[in-house]
Amino acid sequence: MSVDPFIKELKNVSTKQGAFQQLVEKHQEKLYWHVRKMVLNHADADDILQNTFVKVWNNIDNFRGDSSLYTWTYRIATNETLTFLAQQKRRNIFSSSTDNDYLAKKLESDEYFDGTEIQRKLQEAIITLPEKQRIVFNMKYFDEVKYKDMSEILETSVGALKASYHHAVKKIEAFLRNDEMNF
Repeated sequence: MSVDPFIKELKNVSTKQGAFQQLVEKHQEKLYWHVRKMVLNHADADDILQNTFVKVWNNIDNFRGDSSLYTWTYRIATNETLTFLAQQKRRNIFSSSTDNDYLAKKLESDEYFDGTEIQRKLQEAIITLPEKQRIVFNMKYFDEVKYKDMSEILETSVGALKASYHHAVKKIEAFLRNDEMNF
């Protein structure tokens, strides 16, 4: 199996820094929004993204090429985000019974959220989803990640991901219908 020339640059001490800068420039925005949709806070997303790229830098020599570099980086960002959310729970910033309230407050107080009322309602609906469904929905709906790639990133079967997405869509539709009735 031949190694991608860009991967060689990332692993070569003399070209690593320049290649890494290219990697960051190419994937930073997509990864930021992937993380941001899960934590709903600009500062938290920036911190997690920074941690993601530090991990990529430190572990690039261990990248085997079993998946694409982007998929591998996306998995690291997802895992860093899940670790961050778990740490928040352990610190009792919010308990599992109030996850949705905590995320809703983050959305309300986020000065960087500039979406329309419809976008805000969609985000409120997404917040009500269980964590796995929320991640799968965001990856499929917003990031347009293929189920095959999502399966590698989340280490879950394609069938389970399709079921999670289907359930998420149904719950969001129900939330939006109920919200519409309350007006």
